[in-house]
Amino acid sequence: MDLGLSGKIALVTAASKGLGKAAATALAQEGAKLAICSRSKDNVEAAVAELREAGAPDVLGVAADLSRKEDIDRLLKATLDHFGQVDILFTNSGGPPAGFLWDFDDDAWKDAVELLLLSTVRLIQGVLPGMRERGWGRIICDTSIAAVQPWDALVLSNSVRAGVHGMAKTLSNNVAAEGITVNCIVPGAIQTDRIEYLANAQAEREGISFEEAMASMGERSPMKRVGRMDEFGAAVAFLASERASYITGVSLRVDGGTYAGLL
Repeated sequence: MDLGLSGKIALVTAASKGLGKAAATALAQEGAKLAICSRSKDNVEAAVAELREAGAPDVLGVAADLSRKEDIDRLLKATLDHFGQVDILFTNSGGPPAGFLWDFDDDAWKDAVELLLLSTVRLIQGVLPGMRERGWGRIICDTSIAAVQPWDALVLSNSVRAGVHGMAKTLSNNVAAEGITVNCIVPGAIQTDRIEYLANAQAEREGISFEEAMASMGERSPMKRVGRMDEFGAAVAFLASERASYITGVSLRVDGGTYAGLL
């Protein structure tokens, strides 16, 4: 199936590893041009080289911290200066610390809002005018299964990522008639550094080994395993495609059936 992504320009954040890299790789394999970012200059340069090997016709790498507005502004300017437009936006960032309500002060909550919610809002605000002018766009917000089925020790992620869903659903209604889709993608346990961090935190809390904690994460899924990054990337590429033109305002779960609800 031709996804119609050849020559499209995609901005993918936090793409030097993990889910951002999986999304960028899948888009590159479909012929999209890419702008990516990472907090580390060395990491983003390494990712640019790997994405070129994966088939991306043009890749721009920018070092940027998504919790800083000035860095987001610089990333957006560099992308628009280089490519002239953004057709596809995949918003993604690292997650906040694991913990319970009593573990965090006001500053920790503010940091989580800056990292997860405001970074998403700022990125969308930067690319949306051009999408509206051209009458075409794909906005995909990476969140977490914690936003729809909270994990006990992830109070910051549970709370703030849910706000991303509320914003995205509202925006999807606002721009649906303009050829722009806005969706959230909701990963369960995918084999990334973030999942390994959470497994380490669980192992420390429960006095078990890292291997036992990783196994327990896989057990949450009816498939009895964690997901692969290419499985996640394929879902992103579909949502970004011409083939997904009548899908908007949804939260697509890529979780191996972990979510326990009906809807």
